[in-house]
Amino acid sequence: MNKQFSHSKARREFLCNTTMAGLSALVPAISFGYAQTDARFVFIILRGALDGLAAVAPYGDGNYQRVRGALALPAPGSADGALKLDGMFALNPALKNLHTLYQAKELLVLHAIASPYRERSHFDGQDLLENGTDAPHGSLDGWLNRALLSMPAAKKQKTDQLAVAFAQNLPLVLRGEQKVGSWAPSRLPGTDDDTLQRIAALYSSDEYFLSRLQTAMSTDAIAGEGGNRMAGNANGQRNNSLASVVSAAGKMLKQADGPRVAVMEATGWDTHANQGAEQGQLFLRLADLDRAIDSLRSELGPVWQNTAVMVATEFGRTVAINGTRGTDHGTASCAFLAGGAVNGGKVIADWPGLADKDLYQGRDLQPTMDLRSAFKGVLATHMGVGESVLETSVFTNSQSAKPMLELVRKV
Repeated sequence: MNKQFSHSKARREFLCNTTMAGLSALVPAISFGYAQTDARFVFIILRGALDGLAAVAPYGDGNYQRVRGALALPAPGSADGALKLDGMFALNPALKNLHTLYQAKELLVLHAIASPYRERSHFDGQDLLENGTDAPHGSLDGWLNRALLSMPAAKKQKTDQLAVAFAQNLPLVLRGEQKVGSWAPSRLPGTDDDTLQRIAALYSSDEYFLSRLQTAMSTDAIAGEGGNRMAGNANGQRNNSLASVVSAAGKMLKQADGPRVAVMEATGWDTHANQGAEQGQLFLRLADLDRAIDSLRSELGPVWQNTAVMVATEFGRTVAINGTRGTDHGTASCAFLAGGAVNGGKVIADWPGLADKDLYQGRDLQPTMDLRSAFKGVLATHMGVGESVLETSVFTNSQSAKPMLELVRKV
């Protein structure tokens, strides 16, 4: 190889990579292609195990106040009380926007639901939640990536931007054969617009670099980072809350040539100590989730009517409070399905009860529904994935988990 050419290329790639890092973690990957569908699907993973009894209180269960003790929410109608859904269930008061969506029939609550996992390891539970098999480490790729391969949108248009992960690292659920994009707010010092324009002018004759720079600037502009790359908090750190990431996701998802599938994640749901009830650390996390979903709805505008947002966690938490005013790792939890495409205004639950004899292993909420059934139902009716494909390649060994086909209306 010509030595001069080699040095020139190396210098060019270094400058390209350095500039891109200042823009966004996504930079080299994004180039949207029309996805041939109006349906959008968003999957939000709550890492750490959400206490489903705190998020959606079964206040109508006669054992609820007794078994929850200090973690029991005040009854609907009382000061700081839970937000009534029906005669049995009520939302945590932090979830005011979700309550509004429920009243508008744009939220479904699924309770006493779990993946096939029955142990209590976060690592294994999250792996199984995302790999889509019936065992931890049962697959090196994720169920959503396998589903992408069979979506009509992917078949009609060979785009690698049908799906985007809004996370620092690509989550397992989106890893696999189908190429996907990723985006996260930059944690590096930004590059001001004047400098970028000077760099673009300097390399105007360099197609390799210029095309990547233009792609980066376009992507950041869509995500809302273009004029705010230097923004941060008092310590110079960017705001990486779920709400801020969701806002960027909404900007991309509503584009006519943007992605149709998004995955996001929120950590901090492992509430072993000082969990709180109608206030406290869990209340604050639920409020952040509530704001994030409302931000997504607002950002999507009319596209919200074609959107389904699934929120799920790896497992639930113990029914009883522990010695440090929190809860330990459990089994069943709750899940949410929100969006204008959702047949909402209902709580779907085969409620097992909270009597001591009804608890799983004498300590946890008994699972009576399989999360894979909900995932299958949304993928089949909303994203057009064939039911036979769901059984054979997306969720292997899942014949017992029948698709819940009534969750989403046809878009």
